[in-house]
Amino acid sequence: MNYCPQCKSQLTISVIDKVEYQACSAADCHYVVWDNPVPVVAGVVIYREQVVLAKNAQWPDKLFSIITGYLDKHELPEQAVIRELKEELGLHGEVESFIGHYMYKSKNQLLIAYSLRASGELVLGNEIAETELYTREQLCQWIKTSPLKLSVNIVKDFLTNSVKLKLR
Repeated sequence: MNYCPQCKSQLTISVIDKVEYQACSAADCHYVVWDNPVPVVAGVVIYREQVVLAKNAQWPDKLFSIITGYLDKHELPEQAVIRELKEELGLHGEVESFIGHYMYKSKNQLLIAYSLRASGELVLGNEIAETELYTREQLCQWIKTSPLKLSVNIVKDFLTNSVKLKLR
């Protein structure tokens, strides 16, 4: 964005609380592009006592990750992650626990991660090409080889903090 959406003056870089932001150059306009992070939910899905990892339809072969999706307007994160589970995997779910929140700086996203217990029949939505079920041992191997560092950190925290985890 180059121009102020309020007064059409040029935007310039301003330092506010030691952080650089784009802001309106007009003295009487106080518009600032805050560029706040976009909230995204992430779910580590426990299904049939294993964790489901999914391959997005647009990703390269053998690249699997946890379920993620955007938070919709007026939706709580817990509702969003259950909705994403239904849309992407066709499963019903219940939030088991909050895992943590994580910054994805390059995409300006804040991921809010949960573990979910899922039931029903696995039916892939349009975004997902395939899924795999992982035991605890297989997850530990996936952690060592996956290039998806943010998802790896979420799964590590899930495995570390999950006291009631029932995985084969």
